[in-house]
Amino acid sequence: MKYFFLIIITGIIFIGCETIISPELQNAEPLLVVDAWVTNKPGDQTIILSQTQPYFENKLPPPVTNAVVTVIENGTKTYSFLEDPAKPGYYNWKPVGNEVLGTVGASYRLTVQVGSEIYESTSKMGPVPPIDSIQYKKNDPNLSNPDFYTAQFFAKDVIGVGDTYWIKTFKNGIFLNKPSEINVAYDAGFDAGGPFFSRIENNIPILVDFIPPIRNRINPNDTDANDNALSPYIPGDSVMVEIHSITLQSFAYLRQLAEQTNRPGGFSELFSKPLANVSTNIANKNPNGKKSVGFFNVAAVSSKGKKFKK
Repeated sequence: MKYFFLIIITGIIFIGCETIISPELQNAEPLLVVDAWVTNKPGDQTIILSQTQPYFENKLPPPVTNAVVTVIENGTKTYSFLEDPAKPGYYNWKPVGNEVLGTVGASYRLTVQVGSEIYESTSKMGPVPPIDSIQYKKNDPNLSNPDFYTAQFFAKDVIGVGDTYWIKTFKNGIFLNKPSEINVAYDAGFDAGGPFFSRIENNIPILVDFIPPIRNRINPNDTDANDNALSPYIPGDSVMVEIHSITLQSFAYLRQLAEQTNRPGGFSELFSKPLANVSTNIANKNPNGKKSVGFFNVAAVSSKGKKFKK
């Protein structure tokens, strides 16, 4: 117990005595950053290439230009991503007619050539369930803020064990991208080994809904100037929910990303996990060449939207 109280006293001392310091960090060689989350949604697909920069650099990361970027499906069909003349570092694939990128069950290889360095990664497009419905709910009138409306979506996990998903939410067309709003699922639950997965028993399909904590995580967690919670939705708002099929590696990456970036600050940081590099599935073909960071995933997507009418 004395060690526990010592930690508390130490935390109070640090909170009460605040000193601003400007540490000098060693310069590191810039690394290639690959942002390659492509989908089978209609329309253009984009892969972004940039470089890492010093921690205290207060500007956008420098783009990586003049690269050769391709995605190959099942070793045969090639999707070429060409650099956007108006946006350096942005590489686009443009469909012809009603063409979309990707087929459920197919495997994909990303190749990025920057000068003499060649980086590769692989991904497989998994199945994705449809979204059945979206519902809005008003708080109980007995609560302190009865004019508080939340939303939830309903969908069932696909049959089988080990399917992983990224649930993305857009409020009035704006993506909810705070670290605390990263919403991923393993089957219909949080992690492997749980009972929340769809399956076939005695030749009868048993379809399992995503559990409530996942269904309910489509609500923005905004506050007012006094740090009071704002109603996630008000009449007239709209919500769009997308379920993206992701690989198990991508699931782990997003979990790590949320843990490393969702830092509450203050006294609670004493008990937080230490900062660490997140994983990557981008590798240099030359084991002695320059390293890279970032991720590659090819996702099937289902979506549904609903406007809030009181």
